[in-house]
Amino acid sequence: MNGTSLSLTLLALLAALLVACAIEDMRQRTIANWKNAVIALLAPLWWWSQGWALWPDLALHLGVAVGVFALFVGIFALGQMGGGDVKLIGAMALWLPPVPLMQLLMLMAIVGAAITIVAAIEHRWRRRAGRTETPYGVAIAVAGLIMLREPLFYQFTG
Repeated sequence: MNGTSLSLTLLALLAALLVACAIEDMRQRTIANWKNAVIALLAPLWWWSQGWALWPDLALHLGVAVGVFALFVGIFALGQMGGGDVKLIGAMALWLPPVPLMQLLMLMAIVGAAITIVAAIEHRWRRRAGRTETPYGVAIAVAGLIMLREPLFYQFTG
């Protein structure tokens, strides 16, 4: 398998896992640990397929990913996000360089806000008691799929 085939295979696996995470989060408000683990464990193959150097590429990349994960662990500790969502963000942070990762987080916030608004309207319309729950894994997955569009589709334009 050459580098391009491996890259496309990994991206297709990541896309399928993101869709599975979104569906599971919508249905059950949980994301299985094994899905997050597979996403995280496939990341080193992605780095290798992209030819990233250990220094400074991977060192910077891992530092940013750890920082983003720590930030969202804090948000989890405040009760504002579920553990599966935090692990999914951490796993996605392993795949993306710093600038695309920040773009992912911005897209995630926008999509998450839209999902929260829809969930709040639905919650009130059905007159449900308690707090509105937002399946944030859907926002993470949608943002991730949007970020994957470039490497997935631009492979075929050269």
